[in-house]
Amino acid sequence: MKTSNGVHIPRLLKRYREEVVPVLIKARGYKNTLQSPHLEKVVINMGVKEGAADIKILDQLANELGRITGQKPVVTRAKKSISAFKLREGVPIGLKVTLRKNRMYEFLDRLFNVAMPRIRDFRGFSLSSFDQHGNYTLGIQEQIIFPEIEFDRIKKVQGMDITFVTTTENKDEAKQLLELLGLPFKKIN
Repeated sequence: MKTSNGVHIPRLLKRYREEVVPVLIKARGYKNTLQSPHLEKVVINMGVKEGAADIKILDQLANELGRITGQKPVVTRAKKSISAFKLREGVPIGLKVTLRKNRMYEFLDRLFNVAMPRIRDFRGFSLSSFDQHGNYTLGIQEQIIFPEIEFDRIKKVQGMDITFVTTTENKDEAKQLLELLGLPFKKIN
C-alpha cells in the first residue's frame, strides 16, 4: 500500500497500526497509542563454524541471508582464541543482520505467512524463549524454508536465530504483541 505522498507502507505495519494497537490499548488499558509495545528491531544471526576453514561457504551463506532479508549481512568474527574449538581471534564465525522499520515488517510478513507454513511438523514456537526484557528468540533449522532460496544452488543447509526486540519489559505484553502480529506459539494443554 502507498500513502498519498507515495511512500510504501508494509502490510504488517498497516495491520499493526490498525488492528493490533487498538486491541493492546483495550486489553492493557493504555491511555495513549504510544504506550503500546512495538517491535524495535529484528536481529537474524547465523553461526557458521566452517567459515574459518572455507570462505566460499561463508560467502554463499551471506548471499543467501542477504536475499532472505533484503539487506547485506555483517560478518561476525571471533573475539578471542579458544584452543578447544580450534578457534583463533579474528576468524569469521558467523553472519548477522539487524532489520528495522519497513524492512523488518516486510521480512516478518514473509516469515509468518510464507516461510513458517513450510516448516516440517510445525506445531508452534516455545513460550520459554523470552528473556527478562520482553525479547523473544527463535531458532530455525534450515534456510530452505524461505522461497528466496533456490534449493538446487545451496551448498550447505544452515540454521539461524531470529530475535524480536520489543519496547516492553513485560513477557506477557511481548507475547500478546507477537501473537497479534502472527507468530504462532505452542498450545499449552
